[in-house]
Amino acid sequence: MKKIAVLVSACFLLSVPNLAICDDWTGNLNVFLGAKLLDEDEWEPVEEQDEFGIKLDLKQQGWPVSIVIDYLSSRGDETALMFDPLSGTVEFDIEAETSELNLGVRKIWDQFPHIRPFIGGGLSSISAEYSGTALGITVSDSDNAVGIWFGGGVYWTLADHFNIGLEAALSTAEVTLFDVDADAGGGHFGVLAGFHW
Repeated sequence: MKKIAVLVSACFLLSVPNLAICDDWTGNLNVFLGAKLLDEDEWEPVEEQDEFGIKLDLKQQGWPVSIVIDYLSSRGDETALMFDPLSGTVEFDIEAETSELNLGVRKIWDQFPHIRPFIGGGLSSISAEYSGTALGITVSDSDNAVGIWFGGGVYWTLADHFNIGLEAALSTAEVTLFDVDADAGGGHFGVLAGFHW
């Protein structure tokens, strides 16, 4: 699933220069850096994860909203102590990763010269993997599911073409890992930097 998401994102990113040449298209291509917060009851101790993403929105003049294609990847790892009757107390390394391909629409208000607030939402394809390693033995499980996302933020556009900004979003999709249902979505909070045309 991750390979498909990256390939789809790459195809759209390669089309951006051609769209930028067309006077009747506008858009934003941004890098997202931040954190993803998953449900603590389901993901502890790796419920807080570092997150990286690429966010693209495109709009033809006259359209009320922009088309959105976002890809996000998050990862968290922690070491916990567990008691084994034969070995005593051992370290248990836990890792969790998620990736999201979000498709939808985004409404961007362009009435202000450089400050452009936005909201958006749509469908989300979310993959999750959870693994643990102790005494040289690793167990892992993965799953993916389709859910929804919505969020909002603001772009500050500098020199007509350079974006910085803030964004907060929420996603949800239920996966099954080790026969336990869990929400692989969560809260997304971070900063944006990129290009506007």
